[in-house]
Amino acid sequence: MIYPIVAYGDPVLRTKAQDIPQDYPELNKLIEDMFETMYHAHGVGLAAPQIGKSIRLFVIDSKPFMEEGEEDKGVKKAFINPVMVEESGEEWGFDEGCLSIPGVREEVWRQENIRIRYYDENWVQHEDAFDDLTARVIQHEYDHIEGILFTDHLSGLKKRLLKGKLTKISKGDVDADYRMKFAGLGKR
Repeated sequence: MIYPIVAYGDPVLRTKAQDIPQDYPELNKLIEDMFETMYHAHGVGLAAPQIGKSIRLFVIDSKPFMEEGEEDKGVKKAFINPVMVEESGEEWGFDEGCLSIPGVREEVWRQENIRIRYYDENWVQHEDAFDDLTARVIQHEYDHIEGILFTDHLSGLKKRLLKGKLTKISKGDVDADYRMKFAGLGKR
């Protein structure tokens, strides 16, 4: 099932998500649907709040970011109840976008290395290290479950310059090639 993507302006995107209990109904189906939704929208990551569920779950597939011939360095994974253990290394800028904020891309600075603890879809706990673009995708999606958007990392000036675009998105005045859900307006 392909979910509509929740647009900027919906309070679920600003809410710190809740841990998922092990008996969460049909969790594997939800994860499968999130991957399907992410691929349909041409994304490399999708967090549960972006489909209207305030739970600590996100999926990523960083393979499209990898250079030709290095796709095996990409990571396809679900993260359940993740906890960021460490962010380290040099900060570097990268032009980020977000499925919930279509048509907006800005340079965001993040540290190059992370260590994260999480459960996989079989409720096996892991603590793994990631770097470069895979770390960035994870940091972006982790921010979503903390109620943080990539635009929160921008300077005050950049935020003011984007205010009009963000307001339009929140009111449903946006072009996206996937279904979206707008706070108070429903699906389009």
